[in-house]
Amino acid sequence: MEKVISGIVKFQKGAFENRRQLFAELAGGQSPEVLFITCADSRIDPNLVTQAEPGDLFICRNAGNIVPPHVRTAGGVTASIEYAVAVLGIKDIVVCGHTDCGAMKGALNPDALKGLPHVHDWIDHSRAAVEVVKAKRGRAAIEELLEVTEQNVLLQLQHLRTHPAVAARVSNGDIELHGWVYDIETGGVTAYDQKSQKFLAIDEHYASLLAAV
Repeated sequence: MEKVISGIVKFQKGAFENRRQLFAELAGGQSPEVLFITCADSRIDPNLVTQAEPGDLFICRNAGNIVPPHVRTAGGVTASIEYAVAVLGIKDIVVCGHTDCGAMKGALNPDALKGLPHVHDWIDHSRAAVEVVKAKRGRAAIEELLEVTEQNVLLQLQHLRTHPAVAARVSNGDIELHGWVYDIETGGVTAYDQKSQKFLAIDEHYASLLAAV
């Protein structure tokens, strides 16, 4: 806790002072263009990975970067998505998984979660990703962890499309969905490419966009 508290003091004296004008502008409202849905894992920092400034990303974090399929029952993830899309006018939604994901290990071995009933039920939203890998490989074990992680990202993108606010804007071409996986050890990020149906290095997948910048 000491590290966190001393970090606040350091932030106030350094980073905040260096961005005082930015924070003064943000004090009156926000207008992020990207909804970034990622895992609650402490090893992934969306702003650090993307080098985004405060106000750039609307971030939603939970175990396994899960987006439950839309239902009438209110939930924190569903409400955050609805607000981001319908109120903030988000233009892009990223679902970002990561290597060595504990939630995906739980999806591979749900029996290990029996003492954690809420975690068990939450991770069940990823069960279809495991089943896809089983169908492709004939098994889904820890050796297939990365593939399960990738399939989970694709599954959550499917779930996103069940949310009315998202579905409406996707159909009009007003929102683009992105599936990413972050490699903790190397810092690399791969993005799902619909044409090749593979996860490609981010600079390869977005080559034309980067060339235009």
